[in-house]
Amino acid sequence: MTSKATILQKASFNPKIKTYFLWFGSLICLITVVLIPLIPIWLILGSFYLNRYFERLECELTTRSLRFKKGYIFHTERTIPLDKIQDLTFKEGPLLKYFGLSILKIETAGNTGQGTSDLSLIGIIDAFEFRNLVFEQRDKVTDNRGSAPDQRTDPSTEILKDIRDSLKRIEQKMSE
Repeated sequence: MTSKATILQKASFNPKIKTYFLWFGSLICLITVVLIPLIPIWLILGSFYLNRYFERLECELTTRSLRFKKGYIFHTERTIPLDKIQDLTFKEGPLLKYFGLSILKIETAGNTGQGTSDLSLIGIIDAFEFRNLVFEQRDKVTDNRGSAPDQRTDPSTEILKDIRDSLKRIEQKMSE
């Protein structure tokens, strides 16, 4: 019936993500002041957790969708159809720039909140190139849907045409 999606590109993640998250967590503890005593614990347990988390990061661009997996304790997997992707934006803050990282935010049609993204990918190596590949594949998918219809006819299309024709006949009878 439908062909299986082929993997076009697997994204690689920069190992500096682990260091970024360690620093980010430490800064949060420092800013909240109350959590300052937890910084040594965070640095020990956080590095263990972040190593496992990094090993499980996975992002694939297929012919039909963008698939993302993450998590060590709490596992998350998201699949976003390419024809639903509206925008891919980059976000860089001072800490991200220091580590040479960026966040790639994916926004889709039907996004629930204003200014929120459906998926945020941190630390993809060659993120601009990956973004361009996603846009190119999205355009291929959406262009194929807008092109000439397939030669095979869907049975539901035939039924809808019959209903349309029946309604036209009924309208003609009523107008007479």
